[in-house]
Amino acid sequence: MSKVNVSPNLPFVRCTPTPDPAAASPLHVLMLSDVYFPRVNGVSTSIQTFRGTLAGLGVRVTVVAPDYPAADSAADATDGILRLPSHAVPLDPEDRLMRWSSLADLDRRLANADFDLVHVQTPFAAHYAGLRLARARGIPCVATYHTHFEEYLFHYVRFLPKSALRLAARALARRQCNALDAVVVPSQPMAATLRDYGVAKPLHVIPTGLPESQFLRGDGQRFRETWDIAPERKVALFVGRAAFEKNIGFLLEMTALARRQRPNLMLVIAGEGPALPALRRQAAALGIEDHVRFVGYLPRDGALRDCYAAANVFTFASHTETQGLVLLEAMAIGLPVLAIPALGAAEIIKPGRGAIAAAETPEGFAEQLVGLLNRPTRLLIMADEAIAFAHEWNAASQGARLAALYRRLPRAPRAVDCSQALPASQ
Repeated sequence: MSKVNVSPNLPFVRCTPTPDPAAASPLHVLMLSDVYFPRVNGVSTSIQTFRGTLAGLGVRVTVVAPDYPAADSAADATDGILRLPSHAVPLDPEDRLMRWSSLADLDRRLANADFDLVHVQTPFAAHYAGLRLARARGIPCVATYHTHFEEYLFHYVRFLPKSALRLAARALARRQCNALDAVVVPSQPMAATLRDYGVAKPLHVIPTGLPESQFLRGDGQRFRETWDIAPERKVALFVGRAAFEKNIGFLLEMTALARRQRPNLMLVIAGEGPALPALRRQAAALGIEDHVRFVGYLPRDGALRDCYAAANVFTFASHTETQGLVLLEAMAIGLPVLAIPALGAAEIIKPGRGAIAAAETPEGFAEQLVGLLNRPTRLLIMADEAIAFAHEWNAASQGARLAALYRRLPRAPRAVDCSQALPASQ
């Protein structure tokens, strides 16, 4: 698990539950997020996982999120989810932007609900609405810093130099985080990054945990039959958003090299996103169309389980992960991991328990993958190690740590920057 060093110059905070006379008192938390299911990503998964564990710890959570065309508003209302009117984000059809007018009216709509604190999950409209509401009610505001924006903004804002975008991302993160009572981060490397930015507020390292349902193994044979993958083929798997920052193109280059020694190798890419057309073109240019399957988004409680079970090795090359939750999801069903140990993912990979730190060149990565596929006994040992390691990241313990933080926050000094106001209109 994450180990947090505490020093006067680097005041990270370990959120370990401690006996508290108020521990039994119920809390009502308002979570605001610019993304939530049916939009599938790590933020949505984190919110859902923590809601499930917090409910058993006396913490009631109400979620405010955008509406989506596929959302079930009636079911959401009974589940404590308030959907606000939203519109599509230009150049990003997967996401929605909540309307400022609806956010400005949020306090009135929630006038009859008492909240003990606000927990913001994204740094866009939800951040400013959450601060405004917390300030109006005189309650603490905490946020989780899920995403390392500086490492990939240049993929989407191409008309500005990378250096300018990095400086802007750091300045915004510093300003937003210092306006909060506390900041939750999924890993110690991400906490160190924010401290380097100049964030002075307490940083609480609380990763998203795995619910017990995550350890249920699917039907790999069914997946292979569905996608016409022969039983004898070796499958390397990537699961995640098909986005430029995920470095999936690296995996395609690696596959083109590895298949020279392993002609029966196939790379399965499970996910959708803006980079998908470019990835398809790259696979064609490399001449590996017969060695790649793009299977899109898969339901987490069905086809995705089968997909994990059908693979031999989980491969991952992203440098931007604040935690790397998908690595743990693969390990939970006994799938060995070969991944680049960058940023938050390093805490999962470097212990070497079911995971191997991969080389940062396609040639080196390919050699490691072929070496693993040639050692089936080693893969079996890694599978057992992976499951044991994943169990240590269980959702119950992480939920308890977050609940402990919540119960301390009402007694913490307020530190909301009142200069951050919600824009008047949109």
